[in-house]
Amino acid sequence: MDTQIIRDTINKNYLAELASRRFVDLVKAVVDIEREIMAIGGELHADEEAALIADGSQQRNLWGINFYPALTGDDWVEFDSMINVRPSQNNRSRGVEDPSTQTKIRAIVKKLVE
Repeated sequence: MDTQIIRDTINKNYLAELASRRFVDLVKAVVDIEREIMAIGGELHADEEAALIADGSQQRNLWGINFYPALTGDDWVEFDSMINVRPSQNNRSRGVEDPSTQTKIRAIVKKLVE
């Protein structure tokens, strides 16, 4: 599956279908918190990051997450990716350490995934 840039609403069932094709229960995604778009479908978060940068995103605005379509509530979004390790932005782990950035990501996901 090729990386797709998501600008309009997609269905959570679509994510479940993508998950079943590659990682069984998860879909990797990268969210641009400035442009409020995301990329999905890559084998690596770095693939999705590269697609968004080629589309005009700036790396400092990109955060890697995982979707678990079978889960509900806050559990279905996981903040875990190697691209999130950014000491220059005071993010020293694979997670998204800043609560306000997490809130932005969740709001964008809520807007793009029904």
